[in-house]
Parts: sequence; structure tokens; C-alpha cells
Amino acid sequence: MIFKRRDTRPLLRTIAEFFWPRGGWRRASTYVLHRMRRLPDSPERICLGIAAGAFVSFLPLYGLHFLTAALVAWILRGNILAALLGTFYGNPITFPIMAVSALELGHWLLGTGAMVSFTEAMAAIGRASGELTHNLWALLTGGQVHWFRLQLFFWRVFLPYMIGGVIIGAPAAVAIYFLHLPLVRAYQRGRAKRLKARFEAARLRQRTREAGDET
Repeated sequence: MIFKRRDTRPLLRTIAEFFWPRGGWRRASTYVLHRMRRLPDSPERICLGIAAGAFVSFLPLYGLHFLTAALVAWILRGNILAALLGTFYGNPITFPIMAVSALELGHWLLGTGAMVSFTEAMAAIGRASGELTHNLWALLTGGQVHWFRLQLFFWRVFLPYMIGGVIIGAPAAVAIYFLHLPLVRAYQRGRAKRLKARFEAARLRQRTREAGDET
């Protein structure tokens, strides 16, 4: 196939590159920021999209971050593609920090006193996802459904994670918006000047050729 890799990457290498991209996170983040700045939209809409993607990264919606980020960006009238790129703020390095901070804040606000580690939270999310899939399939096939684990997951992990994530993610998204806004504006102004200079140079070369043809 045209777009298929000629060499199949080993599974361990694929997993390793997920946690540490080829070239390092610095190169990967530079590429994402470059793509954000080059989006064909106003700086305000681009930064709203970036902020929406960053905000969603704080929420326990694993597997739905792209969809949720696009929805939030659409509601805020931000750039949807920028929102998808903004979810890059949630990655294997930052997720543990986001999750633990949100969980601890959520449990503290709810007064539960429970402590859930990042590993326990991810395992609980995996089990809840599997049980939800099983129950939905059981409803279609007439099988037996079990909601106890989902109820436990909701009160112990999802609700405190969501509350803490919203409270932490909202100001973080605002800060990210104002951090990116002058950068995107400066990049677009510089890019416009470079394009104008190229256009003027091309027009000057065209005039020089036309003058040479006349002589």
C-alpha cells in the first residue's frame, strides 16, 4: 500500500515512542507549536482552540479528549484544529501530575478523605470502560448487567477527578490562552511581512525581466 510503513515497528518500540517520541519531547512540542502558529485563522480563535484542548486534558475523559476539545472549541467559537493540537498538553509526562492534582483537590472538596494514586485511577478507568462496554452489549443481547463497579468508580474516581480537573483546568486554560496570544500574533505578523517581501521581490524580478525583453 502507498501509505503503509515498509518496516513494521516492534510493539515495544511503539510503546516506547508513545512515552518518548523520536527526537524527544522538545522536538515534538516545537513541531506542535509550529503547527498551531501556522493555522489559517485569527490569533484569538487559534488561542481559544488551544486553551480548549488544554482544558479538556485535565478531565477524566480518556478516549474522548479530541471529541470533547472540538466541542468546547466550537462552543467558544475557537479553532477546532487548534483544539485538537491543544490536547497535546495532556501527554504521558503531564497526565500523572494532572490526574493526581485533580483527584486530591476533588476528594478534598468533597470531604471524602480518600486517596487514589494515578496508577489506581488509570486501572479503575480501564475496568469501568470494560464494564460499560459489557453492559451495553448485554442490553443488546439480553445478558446480565452489573452497575456496582461503575457506581463505585463514579464516586471514588470520576466525580472527584472531574471536579478537581475543572477547577484546575479552567485557570490553566486562561493562562495558556494569554501565553499563546502574543506569540501567535507576532508569528503571523512576521509571516505576513515575509510573504510580502517575497511577493515584492518576485514582482521586482518580473519587472526586470519585462524591461530586459523590451530592450
